[in-house]
Amino acid sequence: MNFLSHYYFDRDINNCYHILGIVLPDLLKNADKNIILHPEKLQHTDKNINSIIAGWNKHLAVDRYFHSSDFFATHSHQLKKQLLPAIEGSPVKPFFLGHVALELIIDNLLLTTGKIQVEDFYTNLATCETAAIDEFLIFSGLADSSVFLKFYADFNRSQYLHTYAETHQIAYALKRICMRIWRNPFTPEHEAQMNEVLSDYRDYLLPDFMSIFEEITNKLIAI
Repeated sequence: MNFLSHYYFDRDINNCYHILGIVLPDLLKNADKNIILHPEKLQHTDKNINSIIAGWNKHLAVDRYFHSSDFFATHSHQLKKQLLPAIEGSPVKPFFLGHVALELIIDNLLLTTGKIQVEDFYTNLATCETAAIDEFLIFSGLADSSVFLKFYADFNRSQYLHTYAETHQIAYALKRICMRIWRNPFTPEHEAQMNEVLSDYRDYLLPDFMSIFEEITNKLIAI
C-alpha cells in the first residue's frame, strides 16, 4: 500500500512518531533504494523511537495482508492487462505498473471520498523532531542519515500527496515512481492513454474499494 492507505489505518492515533513509522519504510525506499534497515525487533530507551518502531511494524503487517489478498491479486492483474496496450514500447514491467497503479488509485479514492485528510497526515509529520528521526536511523544501523533527512525535508515541503486527489494526476505520479528505475518510462502519448485507463478503473473500484480496508482491519484486530 502507498502512504495514504497506510495512514488510513492509524488516522486517529495522536502520536506523530507512530505516524512517521507507518510510512517510513516507503520513505526510505524512495530516498535511496539501497537503504535497507530491519529495526523490527529493536527496543530503545526513548519512547518516541519505540513509537517509530511500532509504526514500522504496523506498516509491514498491513503490506503483508494487502499483498496476499484476493483484492490485490485480482485488481493488479486486471490493471496490468488494461494498461498493456497503453504502454506499448515502454520499458516498464507490466506487473510493476499494475501493482503501483492500484495503490495510487486507492490513495486517490481515500482522498476524493473524504475518508482521510492529507493535511492531517502532513501536520503529524511536521510535529516530529529531526533529532529523534536521526537517532532512530542511526540506532537502526544507518551510518549516514543525511541523504534521507534531505529527502524527508523536501517531501514535507512539497506536500505532493495533495495531487493524488486529482484523478488526472495519477498517471503523472505513476511516471514519477517509474522514473526511479527507468530513465524515460513513458511518452506523452503513453501518459494520455494511461490516464484514460486509470480514470475508468478508478470509477470501477469506487463502489467497493473500502472492502480491502475492512478486510485488513479485521486481520489486524485478530493479531
